[in-house]
Amino acid sequence: MARKRGTTPYAKKGGGRREIPAGEFKAKCLALMDRVRERREEYVITKHGKAVAKLVPVSEENDAPKSAFGCMKGTVLWHGDIISPVAEEDWEVLQDDDESEPREHD
Repeated sequence: MARKRGTTPYAKKGGGRREIPAGEFKAKCLALMDRVRERREEYVITKHGKAVAKLVPVSEENDAPKSAFGCMKGTVLWHGDIISPVAEEDWEVLQDDDESEPREHD
């Protein structure tokens, strides 16, 4: 049976992924890597019919963060000064309606 040039005999799964047995992958590894780079195809390598690895194209440089520094910029909420001491009148627990009577705790 003649195959069209440029087609692969591997089973195509959902999402454009193709399955290839590990033995065939070993023999055609470099050619498949070129196809993945050029055509952005994905291959699932199987062993005894079960998926064991996936060959996928690397993400574009724009997709990856350029540096760990600054990648969280704009994600922090600021609620004022948290370092300066707080005056005693600002603490609700220290304010007592009637200081002459001790409070009973539940």
